[in-house]
Amino acid sequence: MLKIGIISFAHMHAVSYAHALQKSKSAALVSIWDEEEKRGLEMAEEYDTNYFHDLDDFLASDIDAVIVCSENACHKEHVIKSASYKKHILCEKPIATEVEDAIDMIKACEQNEVLLQVAFPVRFAPAIQEVKELMSKGEIGEVLAVNTTNHGQMPGGWFINRELSGGGCATDHIVHLVDVLRWMFDEEVTSVYAEFDTRFYDIDVEDCGHVLLEFESGMVVTIDPSWSRPKTFPTWGDVTLEFFGEKGVLEVDAFKQHSLFYNDHDNRLEHKVWSDDMDEGLIQDFIQCVQENRSPFISGYDGLKTLEVVKAAYLSNEKKSPTSLSS
Repeated sequence: MLKIGIISFAHMHAVSYAHALQKSKSAALVSIWDEEEKRGLEMAEEYDTNYFHDLDDFLASDIDAVIVCSENACHKEHVIKSASYKKHILCEKPIATEVEDAIDMIKACEQNEVLLQVAFPVRFAPAIQEVKELMSKGEIGEVLAVNTTNHGQMPGGWFINRELSGGGCATDHIVHLVDVLRWMFDEEVTSVYAEFDTRFYDIDVEDCGHVLLEFESGMVVTIDPSWSRPKTFPTWGDVTLEFFGEKGVLEVDAFKQHSLFYNDHDNRLEHKVWSDDMDEGLIQDFIQCVQENRSPFISGYDGLKTLEVVKAAYLSNEKKSPTSLSS
C-alpha cells in the first residue's frame, strides 16, 4: 500500500484528491501538513489521518509520495524540499508562478530521482479522451481553429492575492486548455496575443480576458479564462472546446454529463456530474506512476510549457502586441 501525504489544503482540489485517496485500494492518505494549523487539524480529523506541525518531520516520515496543494507561490519551496527527502510529487497547477522556478523544480526532482507530475485532471475526462482519439484518427481532417472556454466562479482568498497566486483568472485557467491541446496535437504554441481586465469584481487581479494562440501547424486557438460565473451558477464553471476542421466541426463539454439537483437545503440548483471523476483518474495515474516507476503522464516539462504560455499572455497584455514563443 502506497503511503501518501498532502502538503496544504490551501487549494480546494486537495479535498477532491483526499476523497480519491480514500477510495483507492492501492494507496492511502496517511498524513497532512498545513501551514494553517487549524485547517490542517480539521482536515486530519475529516480524513482520519495524522497532522504534522513541522514540515521536515512530515517529510522525514515513511510516506512514499506527496501531493502539493499549497498556494501557487509556495509550490517551488514545497516541491524542492519534498524532492530533497526523496518523495515522489504530484504538484497542483500551475507548476509555479515563474518560469525560472519551474525549471529549478524540474531539476531538483531529476537530481533526486523522484517523479514530478503536474495536476491537469482535464486529460482524464472521458469526453476529452474520446476527442483525443477522434483527433488522432483525423475524423474532422486538419484542425484549423479551436474556440475554448474555461469559465469559473471567482474563488477569492489567496487566489486574488497576486503575491501568492501569480495572477488572476489567466493564471488559474489558461493552463488547463493549453495542456489539453498540447497533448492532443503534440505541438507547441508559437505566438500569444492576450488582453485582460478586471470588470466583474473589485479585486487586484484580472477576472476576465481573451487569449489568441497560434500553434506550430498554424492552428489558431481562442481561450476565454474568465471568472464570469455568478455565485448562483449551478456549478463552478466549465471546460468547452469547439474544433473547426477541414472535414467538419466537433464540440465537447467536459462536464455535460450531469444531473440537475434542486437543493432546498442550500436554496440553490446544482449540477452533479455523473461521468467518471477526472480527479480520481489523475490520482490513480499518479499512484500507478510511483508503483511502476514510470514516467509521469503529465510531466514537469508539461507544466513548464503551459506556464510559459501564461507568462507570454501577461507580457502581451502589457505591451498590447503578440508575444512569440520558441518551441
